Amino acid sequence: MKKILPLAFCILFSSSLFAQDTLNITAKKQPIDLSNRANDHFMIQFGYTSWTGKPDSFNFGGFSKSFNFYFMFDFPFKTNPHLSMAFGPGISTDHILFEKTAVGIKDLTTTFQFTDRSDTNHFKKTKLATAYLEAPIEFRYAANPSTGKGLKTAIGVKVGTLMNAHTRNRKWETSSGSILNDYTMKEASKRFFNKNRLVVTGRIGMGHLSLYGSYQVTALLKDGSGPVVRPYSIGLALSGL
Repeated sequence: MKKILPLAFCILFSSSLFAQDTLNITAKKQPIDLSNRANDHFMIQFGYTSWTGKPDSFNFGGFSKSFNFYFMFDFPFKTNPHLSMAFGPGISTDHILFEKTAVGIKDLTTTFQFTDRSDTNHFKKTKLATAYLEAPIEFRYAANPSTGKGLKTAIGVKVGTLMNAHTRNRKWETSSGSILNDYTMKEASKRFFNKNRLVVTGRIGMGHLSLYGSYQVTALLKDGSGPVVRPYSIGLALSGL
């Protein structure tokens, strides 16, 4: 009897450990319910934009910005619902602000001219705006894929084609700042710009709000048409639904 009791105790203890391990394995294998999953179809981005490689002579002024809107299709991995791939169409716009600078978007020259006019009559503010039709692709991670809450990260690329490029000039004034004519002049031309672009992107945040960054790999202007500048942007992204 003394030998049987310890043996029985060992068997019961081993059985309980085995049963506990079995329950843990079964719990781990329970699929995540994605029926109410937030797919983050819509994504809106707003941020600060500038150029790398811009000459020191460029008179940037004010808050240059980027505004983007995308509709994304999101496909979670069957083997790991925390991971997914997303892609879809969208529109991306950049608005670069200059002060006391003539931006010759329609000049009949071989290169894109950015001329400092601070010592003569000039437009007080000039905005150079570009708009692209884009197709972003993202590799995403969501800590809580069933609710859409918690940590979210994404890396990806965007391929875009130029739809529009124009300048908007406001307030014709003297070198001393006296207003000569308070009017707005708009000019549009895509002649100096590369028609296609490639951009790398990244996002990190909590829930529907995140920080994003983007960097254009391809040059903004055609070879030989001006300085080799590449736009970049840092800002906030809102995603959901």
